[in-house]
Amino acid sequence: MKLIFKQRMFSWFDSYDIYDESGNTVFVVKGQLSWGHLLKIYDAYGNEVGSVKEKILTLLPKFEMYLEQKYVGCISRELSLFIPKYNIDYNGWHVEGNWFEWDYNIVDYTGQSVASVSKEIWKWTDTYVIDIYNQQDAIYALMLVIAIDAEKCSRDN
Repeated sequence: MKLIFKQRMFSWFDSYDIYDESGNTVFVVKGQLSWGHLLKIYDAYGNEVGSVKEKILTLLPKFEMYLEQKYVGCISRELSLFIPKYNIDYNGWHVEGNWFEWDYNIVDYTGQSVASVSKEIWKWTDTYVIDIYNQQDAIYALMLVIAIDAEKCSRDN
């Protein structure tokens, strides 16, 4: 399953549209007014299906993930010198990436790839292509991509 993750161009808060390969809207992500990032994920029918919420007052950035209203895990930035590293407390997953953080893989505890993420360059807004190998992992992989993008956004400001 392939998802195209596009940041909306003119928005006061982080907002994204997520499309399938045919250009159909699969998810919409809307930023909410909050201390730290709070991103709500809606399905194509406008139903809230998940959220990513930044924990504030932590040494390094940390984001909690919720499926509907149920906590499912978190992703936190680890202390590292050059290449950002993340600790994920969901299903034994971890992130392996490159120097620029534009392309990375989400890998499970057995070393199998769950999803690969690549940034499309030369676009007006942040645009990522997410190749998800098991459709059941789509919302979880999307939440991780949203959290990593929000963490990068905080760091770049």
